[in-house]
Amino acid sequence: MTVTRRGFLRTTAGSVAALVLSFYVPERARAAPDPETLHPMPNAFVRIGADESVTVQLTRVEMGQGNWTGLAMLIAEELDCDWSKVRPEHAPAAPVYAHPLLNIQMTGGSSGMKYEFDRYRKVGATAREMLVRAAANRWNVSPAACSTENGVVLHGEDRLTYGELAADAMELTPAEEVALKEPRDWKLIGTNVRRLDTPEKITGKAQFGMDVSFPGLRTAVVLRPPAFGSRLVRFDAAAALRVPGVEKVVPTANGVAVVAAHFWAAKLGRDALHVEWTQPDGGGVDTDELLADFRAMAKTRGTTAVEVGNVDAGVAAAETRFEAEYEVPYLAHAPMEPLNCTVRIEGDRCEIWTGTQLQTLDQNAAANLLGTAPDKVVLHTPFLGGGFGRRGVFTSTFVSEAVLVAKAAGVPVKVVWTREDDIRGGYYRPAFVHRVQVGVGGRGVPVAWDHVLVGQSIFTGTPLEAAVVRNGIDATSVEGVAGSPYLEGVPARRVSLHSPTTAIPVQPWRSVGHSHTAFAMESAIDELAHAAGRDPLEYRLELLEDHPRHANALKLAAEKAGWGTAPPQGRARGLAVHESFGTVVAEVAEVSIEKGRIRVHSVTCAVDCGTVVNPLAVEAQVQGSVAFGLSAALHGKLTLIDGKVQESNFHDYEILRMFEMPSVAVHVVPSNAEMGGIGEPAVPPVAPAVANAVFALTEQRLRSLPLRIA
Repeated sequence: MTVTRRGFLRTTAGSVAALVLSFYVPERARAAPDPETLHPMPNAFVRIGADESVTVQLTRVEMGQGNWTGLAMLIAEELDCDWSKVRPEHAPAAPVYAHPLLNIQMTGGSSGMKYEFDRYRKVGATAREMLVRAAANRWNVSPAACSTENGVVLHGEDRLTYGELAADAMELTPAEEVALKEPRDWKLIGTNVRRLDTPEKITGKAQFGMDVSFPGLRTAVVLRPPAFGSRLVRFDAAAALRVPGVEKVVPTANGVAVVAAHFWAAKLGRDALHVEWTQPDGGGVDTDELLADFRAMAKTRGTTAVEVGNVDAGVAAAETRFEAEYEVPYLAHAPMEPLNCTVRIEGDRCEIWTGTQLQTLDQNAAANLLGTAPDKVVLHTPFLGGGFGRRGVFTSTFVSEAVLVAKAAGVPVKVVWTREDDIRGGYYRPAFVHRVQVGVGGRGVPVAWDHVLVGQSIFTGTPLEAAVVRNGIDATSVEGVAGSPYLEGVPARRVSLHSPTTAIPVQPWRSVGHSHTAFAMESAIDELAHAAGRDPLEYRLELLEDHPRHANALKLAAEKAGWGTAPPQGRARGLAVHESFGTVVAEVAEVSIEKGRIRVHSVTCAVDCGTVVNPLAVEAQVQGSVAFGLSAALHGKLTLIDGKVQESNFHDYEILRMFEMPSVAVHVVPSNAEMGGIGEPAVPPVAPAVANAVFALTEQRLRSLPLRIA
């Protein structure tokens, strides 16, 4: 099929009197689904209506991180439109919305702004140029003689609104190249802009996956294996079918679904099921035994990720030797809105409503299960009630399960997970053990560093394995260690990895590998500083002499936190700095001990994320990351016995409570660095900053999470 840009725009515009602008990418356009089967304008990034509305299609989903506002700001800046007329909406699942690097439509890796910054601005600039040209044609003047302001094209006393020009502009061929504004001319980017999704969420108008409802829709809950490694043998549905409201009981790939008129009937029906399961092989995973095995593995060299110099000789010949082990447990994502997926199947077509971070993979999985083409699967993305990686399942399990239930039941079905379902049968941040051996020279500076990591790979066996796992190394397992700036100047250094397989399913958790590597690295560096009798800030600055972004962030956070001055009585401070997703974050935590428990009073953060689109969004994400990171640092831990997760809900899988929330000060480091992410980078430094503060206060070195005072 040959597609011209003009023809493409005409086709996607349909009969709407509006300017619809998109990118034409030949490789993806040829694979794009038929617009009529998916969405009136599936490939448009911006639509300007005759009513002056500016509708922005979002390639990245909104799950609390601010894409709803930030991406719209990029187009609005270059379009020079009336911000009050901007209306974002989630884009449908279509190849044109693929991540520029991964070539799938997805949200994750704190990559939204970084990879859409130029693309979205170009859309806005291209639309503005077409509107100006349309106005110039009407007035019979040169486009260069026209200007724009707040959604209006101006020429002397003449003025035409974008809505008045939209239909004419649609008839024009987009310019091949457009000039983007210089940063000095930005009016919106870099300013504090209130979030566009806040009013809808305050009033309850915002629609989440759990809110989906239409005539004929049924609710289903699934009884899944009680232990990882168990399989369904048989079930008796008689008692469940006697529960009022229960209509059907159907098997899934490895469970039993109860379909009912409403949730409570489905839950009671599930409680009444009689099910037989196999026992997991070997009796099932026990986390105490598993971590003991990990510790044993950590005493041996793994697959080499980095090796420079003779590490063994360097450690042996050093003036002194430091050795320590750091441990982190399995963690649940626990988003506020539990998983859910609504599916309606009609013939060879399927319609899905779900909060997903991986539209392409989920759309393809549904098509494969139904034996149809992806363009026959319409995937609607509502607001996501939190994600943190949980809604980015590479194997599309929760979407596939819902498709199978709807297919077997023969009716539209919303599959709902309870909190207990997710915590006991979900996917987790893997547990890790780090063993660090350091040969220390003069002034306590490391001269040899041997670092062994043990933990499950999150990408092995997934569709993204080839892109992430190389030569037996899952890059996300060692990120933050293999490329640590602290190690660059160490003459002899080695990082190796063991990636054991278990029955426990794992996947990315907010900040991915950095969530554990920062704890190990920043704890070890702090230990080395104290062993040398040196100030932890001064010691770090010496090691980071060739890394000004890290050094500047540390200096700013320390200055703002009052480092070097006496903290209030009974308190102490600790610091940490870490780079992830292209962003450097330094944090200083001030803590005390109250009734034997760690109390974090304040966290001072300095952030270097390059260009800042919306400072309010940066502040909010850092504050949220601190809360998220503290939940893990102070409370988070999953325990498995005989393959069964013992925790079930927030009473025993605790998250940070309101009274525990510290004050969080966020300071942006002025930077010309390439834009980095902001949704995750403030999570990794939290735990080590707190642990280091506890040591400064109590001289107890806490090397495992969650942090507990002896």
